[in-house]
Amino acid sequence: MDNRRLILLVTFCFSLVMLWDAWVKFNQPQPVPGAASSAVASQNAGVPSAPASAASSVAAAPVPSVASVKRNAATTLVETDTIRAEVSAQGGDIIRLELKKHGATGDSKQPFVLFDNGQQHDYFAQSGLIGKDLPNHNTLYTLPGAKFSLADGQDSLTLRLAAPAVNGVQVTKLLTFHRNGYVIDVAHEIVNGGTTPLATSAYFKLTRDEKPAEDSGRFGARTFTGPAFYTDADKYEKVDFSAIAKGKAKLPKPAPDGWVAMVQHYFVTAFLPAAGQREFFVQDVGNGLYSAGVKLPVATVAPGAKSVVSVPLYAGPQEQDVLKKLAPRLDLVVDYGWLTVIAAPLFWLLSFLHSLVRNWGWAIILMTVLIKLAFFPLSAASYRSMAKMKTLMPKMKKIQEQFADDRMKMNQHMMELYKKEKVNPMGGCWPMLIQMPVFLALYWVLLGAVEMRQAPWLGWIVDLSIKDPYFILPIIMGVTSLVQVKLNPAPADPVQAKVMTFMPIVFTVMMAWFPAGLVVYWVVNNLLSIAQQWYITRMINASIAAKA
Repeated sequence: MDNRRLILLVTFCFSLVMLWDAWVKFNQPQPVPGAASSAVASQNAGVPSAPASAASSVAAAPVPSVASVKRNAATTLVETDTIRAEVSAQGGDIIRLELKKHGATGDSKQPFVLFDNGQQHDYFAQSGLIGKDLPNHNTLYTLPGAKFSLADGQDSLTLRLAAPAVNGVQVTKLLTFHRNGYVIDVAHEIVNGGTTPLATSAYFKLTRDEKPAEDSGRFGARTFTGPAFYTDADKYEKVDFSAIAKGKAKLPKPAPDGWVAMVQHYFVTAFLPAAGQREFFVQDVGNGLYSAGVKLPVATVAPGAKSVVSVPLYAGPQEQDVLKKLAPRLDLVVDYGWLTVIAAPLFWLLSFLHSLVRNWGWAIILMTVLIKLAFFPLSAASYRSMAKMKTLMPKMKKIQEQFADDRMKMNQHMMELYKKEKVNPMGGCWPMLIQMPVFLALYWVLLGAVEMRQAPWLGWIVDLSIKDPYFILPIIMGVTSLVQVKLNPAPADPVQAKVMTFMPIVFTVMMAWFPAGLVVYWVVNNLLSIAQQWYITRMINASIAAKA
């Protein structure tokens, strides 16, 4: 196969994949806004049932809506240096959480809203105890006040919410907020003032609607939104909302370790229990709401005794260094798609370079230079092959004219010419084939790494994770791609020559909607390739002239 045809085939396949993904994303049906809050919840709906054995699963309990009730319940506002949280009297649930150090999508001056009580999403963290008359996420707690703030010099703030005492059992829910972080300790303090031992279990769950949190752009890929689980035995497992709705969700077996998370683009919430037996569950709450959680046994509380069950809740950005320290393999929630094996090392390299230059745009440029140096021998051989092919064009045209009516003889003489001149006609394909996996992996890094979100480079590029607002970089990329085409030997077929000239225009249009950081990579790569190709071509022409 002619090398030009192979390049065209690769380019065409890549374009089809990206356009197909964009078409599917653009035409997928959207959930009806506000559908999750159309009805009123029953008092105990959505409460996990106590298991008959350690291996049993929690049956899904349909809940028309809990959000409508929560909006009418009293709330307490808690503010730290990193978050602003709204806690509902109903269940003591965190029903709204603003991340003060991360800007909202489309308006970086406003805080990003993670938990939401119905304005854009229904998304909240819930917990409770399992057992008759014990408080759950539908119980009305007594709030300690209307507003609390983390004072200067104070490292943590604990909110205490009291549930109504029943049969001498007093349960207090404790929410502890910390400075300079996104971990909230969720605990239930049980005081048994009754006359009989109390046996119960605690559940901690994340409830969310099925709508994706952010739009990645018209030509952006769709990142995963939904529950995820991890145990050492069953490893990392993502669960689609559709699988929960159909009752086909695959969950980890009861284990002495593991966590449950709710994943969305750039951000994650996760309950991270300490070592000890636990059981995982999912629920179709109804009307587009789904829950994923974990149940923990509570040691029997003797009369007059007290017991506390506590689980850390992380609710914040998918900062990989932070996630790795919080729990084993929590960093797996960063979704790089099927190219994780390449994307993960790329991000590590980018992070290292960023630690040196303190700017993600310059880190991308340095990474591009390093990748170019790593593949220099192979790309140099390819460019030498293309340069030699260019010098052979007169002889190739002569063979084509001589055997225009005999395709077989023409190909035979062409192969003899290649062999005599020691030229590989496929050599020119290698630069593009080598770049493609790196290009796609970097695309997923820019799409999935929250560190790139709203990261400026210089001038008009204020966010490397979205498109260039003025399309300057895509135009530069198109011009440099056209220069590369002109430096390559022109195909003998005039149709192929026109297609090769037209391809930079096609890529310019496509790249205009891609993340600016990706276009920065491609522009720098083009410039380095042009310089390398020009130098090699010049050396070969000088060598030919010297021999002549």
